[in-house]
Amino acid sequence: MSDRFDCKNCNESLYGRKYIQVEDSPHCVPCYDRLHAHTCQECKELIGHNAKLVKMKNSVPEETPTDAMRPSASCELWTPCEGLAELSYENRHYHSHCFRCFRCDRSLADEPFTSQEDALVCSDCFCNEFSSKCLACDKTVMPGSKLLEYGGSTWHEDCFVCHGCEKPIGAEAFIPDKDNYYCVPCYEGRLAPRCHHCKKALTKGGVTYKEEVWHKECFSCTGCKAQLAGQPFTSQGESPYCVKCFSSLYAKKCAGCNTAITGFGDGKYISFEDRQWHQPCFKCSRCSVSLVGSGFFPDRGQILCADCNNDD
Repeated sequence: MSDRFDCKNCNESLYGRKYIQVEDSPHCVPCYDRLHAHTCQECKELIGHNAKLVKMKNSVPEETPTDAMRPSASCELWTPCEGLAELSYENRHYHSHCFRCFRCDRSLADEPFTSQEDALVCSDCFCNEFSSKCLACDKTVMPGSKLLEYGGSTWHEDCFVCHGCEKPIGAEAFIPDKDNYYCVPCYEGRLAPRCHHCKKALTKGGVTYKEEVWHKECFSCTGCKAQLAGQPFTSQGESPYCVKCFSSLYAKKCAGCNTAITGFGDGKYISFEDRQWHQPCFKCSRCSVSLVGSGFFPDRGQILCADCNNDD
């Protein structure tokens, strides 16, 4: 008596019948379809056992072999029929004829596609609706292609070229000028302002002084050569000076405290005849009351308030 060869689920004999092996256990076709077959995401109908499983990944069909099937004497081993396929994408399953673009209804079985809010969309529909247009050639920038974005605009990598030499800029540094873009050599040679001190091109930052531009490192004190960018400074004629050098070389001395009057800080001072005072230093030589905004009386080398002058 021969060994029994039955369906794992219903225990009916499989001799002379088609069967499908699932995890080393044979199943008759009705049991396989009822227990293991998937439901189509689109039409909601059962995807039968006679469909070859193809997993769709990264928009490229990737065929996956079906479960191993074990032949047995007097049994007919089922083989998937050519042309019938079950397509799987992100744990969703479809009949091959149901795997279609949500917008134009074209088959996606052999086409690149993407997923938009769980809906399948072909590359053409996706690009027409969501992809950017190249500012230079006005053609669609296809997903996955090399592109450049700047100021809210998009270019194909080969379309983003220097307005001067017309060579692709690629990932190199560039400088915008109005609606045009230049590579650094073209900008420096054609458009860049020149530093008033060293006469070399100024491509970024810098200092403007007396309607001339300077590199920050070139804008320095005429006296001690310290950089003045970001520091308080003043000038004598056309030459810039730091506070220290200007004070020692040109600033007048306060008649009250004998320190330089530079114009920095509150910048206010009082001048009388050939003498100058910081505003806080302008006070009566005897009682030290402030004379700012008040009448005063010169008395030889002193300045007196009205009360002290009357005491004399």
